[in-house]
Amino acid sequence: MGMPIGMIALLVVGVLVYFGVTHRILDRMRMTDKQALLFIGAIIIGSFIDIPVMRAPVAVSINVGGALLPLLLSVWLIFKADETAEKIRAVLAAVLVAAAVWLGSRYLPYEPENMFMDPKLIYGIAAGLIAYLAGRSRRSAFIGGVLGIVLSDVVHMITLIGLGVPGTTAIGGAGAFDVVVIAGVVAVMMAELVGETREKLQGGPVLGAHRPEGLYEFSEELHKNPKKKDKETENTEGREKKQ
Repeated sequence: MGMPIGMIALLVVGVLVYFGVTHRILDRMRMTDKQALLFIGAIIIGSFIDIPVMRAPVAVSINVGGALLPLLLSVWLIFKADETAEKIRAVLAAVLVAAAVWLGSRYLPYEPENMFMDPKLIYGIAAGLIAYLAGRSRRSAFIGGVLGIVLSDVVHMITLIGLGVPGTTAIGGAGAFDVVVIAGVVAVMMAELVGETREKLQGGPVLGAHRPEGLYEFSEELHKNPKKKDKETENTEGREKKQ
């Protein structure tokens, strides 16, 4: 049996974090390399742990690595956001992703062999793209992709309970673990790729103590106050040398 897609993605991300490749992304998400590595390790270990929530009428369990930890990280990142607009975008992105996954589960074929691509990849990539388009910043995109998948599992559980249909729901477990990871990675990659391109074309992101450096924030401040840009550059270079 091959290694799950989500596990492979986490290991690749862990290696990139370890070698400092993702420093800019983590900095904008208000996370350090150490925090990211600890979180990735905790997710991998937690993916083997399922916590039973209820047994009847629907058997429900929550996976620590695939749902509980991503949920806690998403909530933490929402509170870390400086602007209310960014928090709203993150929650909106999560709701849109959950709705899209729920609709997909209703209308797409149930049998994986009848689909042109692995369903986990389809849901994960679609969730990541929707989260990026709605979230617009790196943090909001990540929150939308990850939290949206977890919410879709919760919606599935509520649907089964409401219909009184016996069934099993593993929130964040089984294939959902892979989808959560893929969605988060794709959302951040899209935000970083498009964000870096737009920032370079438009002179850089807005800088400031209480303003996130999301890709949606551009300003004439850098043009009006070039000394500020030089100072920020020196501070960034100083932090990188210390690390």
